[in-house]
Amino acid sequence: MNAQLRRRLEMAARARDFLRAHQMDGVGQDLGLTKLEQLLEHAENLATQQRVGVAVERSAVKQRQELRRALQPRILGYLSAVGAVVGTQNAELAEQFRMPPPNTTHQGLLTMSRAILERATAQKELLVKLGMSEQVLDELTTALGQYEDTIQATSAGRREHVGARADLKVVAADISKQLRLLDKVVRYRFGDNAELMGAWRVPAMWLGRSRPRTSPSPGRAVVRRRRRRDGGAGFEGGSKGAVDRSLYRACFFLKSCRGTGLPSPANML
Repeated sequence: MNAQLRRRLEMAARARDFLRAHQMDGVGQDLGLTKLEQLLEHAENLATQQRVGVAVERSAVKQRQELRRALQPRILGYLSAVGAVVGTQNAELAEQFRMPPPNTTHQGLLTMSRAILERATAQKELLVKLGMSEQVLDELTTALGQYEDTIQATSAGRREHVGARADLKVVAADISKQLRLLDKVVRYRFGDNAELMGAWRVPAMWLGRSRPRTSPSPGRAVVRRRRRRDGGAGFEGGSKGAVDRSLYRACFFLKSCRGTGLPSPANML
């Protein structure tokens, strides 16, 4: 849940607390407190679902990173070394134990590692004779199973929090609609009570009201455009002032102001 939506739900909860403290008798269910409470409860459940989904996804990503570090440098690296030894007798078999590239995707690493496991299992007797540990194949099997579980957990967690976030937007729209209705009812019932109306402060964002936007002063905008057009010149007179300034600079550095018919730069400043 983003910060803006969280603040909006907190404001809606304060409106709910106000309505609980000041019951309005004779108001139908659609205009009363019950529906708002149901919507807020649904929103809280969705927020919890979103938090859990994010936590599951992050935990799975962290675990997968640890398993990947164990797979590539250690287990697959060991089998690659065994394959290099086998290559002295069978070059084609050695190619089958080549370690996947470091930038291989998660699914690609899983597929390539399973293929290596199948080949190593098929050639287990030969590899053990050449010095391979029998335990490494069991370690690879376990690590690949855990690695696949983290991929599935990541997808499940992402579905949970993405779906909850989309549903939260829908519920927030329903809460906004309900608060607009309740605002009218509260103003009708308590409009003569300044103290209660001061306590009933439903934010404009829930009621669909927008603050008036203040536009910059036309005078300032004109000045900014003129400065951009003149390259930041601070002289009055627009582009003519910028051109005159360039001429004065040239005259000053060339020490040829005299005879040009132009006033002195000191007078210009």
